Parts: sequence; structure tokens; C-alpha cells
Amino acid sequence: MARYKHYDYNQTKMIPLRFADQIQSGTFEYTLNNDLDLSVFESRYRNDYNGAPAYDTAILLKVVLFAYSRGITNSRKIAQACRENVLFMALSDDSQPHHSTIADFISRMDEVIAPLFTHVLLVCDRLNLIYWCLSKSLALYRALPNRYFANLGLPSLAA
Repeated sequence: MARYKHYDYNQTKMIPLRFADQIQSGTFEYTLNNDLDLSVFESRYRNDYNGAPAYDTAILLKVVLFAYSRGITNSRKIAQACRENVLFMALSDDSQPHHSTIADFISRMDEVIAPLFTHVLLVCDRLNLIYWCLSKSLALYRALPNRYFANLGLPSLAA
């Protein structure tokens, strides 16, 4: 009879992880986390005194842009990635937003996505990530509805 190494699915393993260490400089996720001016989102919520605390819109945007750069466009898949993928956990500060929150955010971000999209490309060019960013931006461009890019004068890529 064959002998196998001992294994136990009930074992516990603690892995120390610091989210800040997962986002390394010179990468697209670092650009999203550190080089973008996301202050335009501050005025989107008026719950200073009333209502439940909202997810930080900057965090939601970072997660959505990073997901789109990886070809993930479904809000349920993005929420799953926030629970299972370390880079998504780091970008979201392990906040694990619900898929309906992500979907609602995506549907309401149309007036700020175009200028931010351009800014992402400029930052990527400054960091010599432009070829990588252009390929990822094309995926983002194809993933978002064409109305987001209408004011940029870009042609439709509808299939």
C-alpha cells in the first residue's frame, strides 16, 4: 500500500499579513492607491450627521478600476475578489463591500470616470507603465458603457 505524507484539513495556520506591504511601488495598484486625486468623490455623500456610514468612495473606485484592469467586470466577482484576493483586500483595506454596493457605485460614477480615466493614463506614463496601462485601459474602456467616454470623443467598441 502506498504511503503518503500526513495531512490534516483541520489544522490552523496563522499567516501575518500587513496590507500596506502588499502594494509595491511601481505597480498599477500602487498608482491607484497613492497617485490619484480622488477628492472629487468627497461631495458624493451627505451623511455627516444622519444616516449610516458609507464605504469610502475612493476605496470603491480603486477596487473597481483594479478589477477592470484584471478583466473582472461583474460586481459579484469583484466582491468575491475583495474577500479572497490579497491585493483586493489591500486596496479595499479589507472592507469587503457587498456586490450591490459595488454595482450601485459603478452605475452612479459616470460624471467623474472620464477625467479620472485620463489621469490614470497620465500617471502611468510618468511611471513608465504606459504600455501596461494602455492594455488595461482598453479592457476598462470595453467594460464600461460607452456613455462614460462620450465626452472624450472616443469611438464605440461595442461588439
